[in-house]
Amino acid sequence: MGNDDHRRRKTPCGFCMAVFKWIPVLFITAVIAWSYYAYVVELCIRNSQNRIGMIFMLLFYHLFLTLFMWSYWRTIMTSVGRMPDQWRIPDEEVTRLFRADSPDTQKRILNNFARDLPVTNRTMNGSVRFCEKCKIIKPDRAHHCSVCSCCVLKMDHHCPWVNNCVNFYNYKYFVLFLGYALVYCLYVAFTALHDFVDFWKVGAGQLNATGMGRFHILFLFFIALMFAISLVSLFGYHIYLVLVNRTTLESFRAPIFRVGGPDKNGYNLGRYANFCEVFGDDWQYWFLPVFSSRGDGYSYPTSSDQSRVSTTSPVQRYDAMGDTATSRLDGNPTDKLIGASPLDTTNHHHNQSPHQVRSPSAQPIQQLQQQQAPPSPYLDELEERLEQVANGQSLSSSTAVVKSSQQAEREANGAAVFIDMVGDHPLAGVDPAKDSPRPPNGDLPV
Repeated sequence: MGNDDHRRRKTPCGFCMAVFKWIPVLFITAVIAWSYYAYVVELCIRNSQNRIGMIFMLLFYHLFLTLFMWSYWRTIMTSVGRMPDQWRIPDEEVTRLFRADSPDTQKRILNNFARDLPVTNRTMNGSVRFCEKCKIIKPDRAHHCSVCSCCVLKMDHHCPWVNNCVNFYNYKYFVLFLGYALVYCLYVAFTALHDFVDFWKVGAGQLNATGMGRFHILFLFFIALMFAISLVSLFGYHIYLVLVNRTTLESFRAPIFRVGGPDKNGYNLGRYANFCEVFGDDWQYWFLPVFSSRGDGYSYPTSSDQSRVSTTSPVQRYDAMGDTATSRLDGNPTDKLIGASPLDTTNHHHNQSPHQVRSPSAQPIQQLQQQQAPPSPYLDELEERLEQVANGQSLSSSTAVVKSSQQAEREANGAAVFIDMVGDHPLAGVDPAKDSPRPPNGDLPV
């Protein structure tokens, strides 16, 4: 049954509608009651000559009937539940929402209210789903039922044969009800098949039942077979929905996710995981109409883990760092290797290029300066070229590279090696005289 506050009807017309809704349930109950009389009394007691066979027939019949009626009763009487207060929007916010001058304003109000709620489903315009009748934020997979007059968690459909919404709380009972109803009908049809054939044998007179008893057995076979044929397709379809973790509504209209958009397979976790989400983790309760489903009905795991993914994609996180100069990061072919030389005491290293590669030594500059190699004939020339770079002058390609033999000589002398990558572009806006502290490693300006 649905929410008692919403289902209650105080007017005479509402009372009549409530009674009218129970007619399909009363019809199914009447058919089951008649089938019990036709099978137990007419087929087994009055017609069966094998007492041992009759006992086994009645034993299995009552087993299937008990599971069938138990599942049917739980499906009917399980409430759709009530929405917690944190999902309900206050009246002042509802008034503000309805008076909003644009859809964007309404979207901001709803998103702001639902920022702490576990919702991943959205509308076509990307807004949080909102029920105008119940004045609540709709949880994922929840929908408003016009018959129950309330929002239903994980609504599959409203079934008139159970006078209730098939939802998160009774979906397992509903599937078991279909399964046991199919087993019940097939069992009755197969055990009544022999007597049904005897009924049509001309002049054999092998059917012990007389008068109306024959017609009870005849119609029992026909009705059981008719219901079995209809239940095969319905039960098979819901088994398929269980294995793909999809409701009837979602099979016709795919849910829209905050990340990824519409996706019919958004909740598909694999067949076994999908089965356990409905029937539970303990196999002992799989085929009993007791509640063992996973979750709370308000949030569900998704195939792409929609409920846990960050709202910022990797591209957005990269763009959020700001614009980056690409002339050097792209590996400009005009970049030149200036050379390798011992570290000196000049402070032009404070204005190094982002492509500078330092030796792995972690010693302070003062200690490295004390470890300088003796002056070499190439040192003056190198300092002069570095000073030209610091003053914004470009180097010609003929003097840009120091021979590798010179580098090997310095390494052989035990001096610390420093490799500097410099491009042909002038360093505009750099004041070489300004002694600014060196930025930490990895945070060099570009």
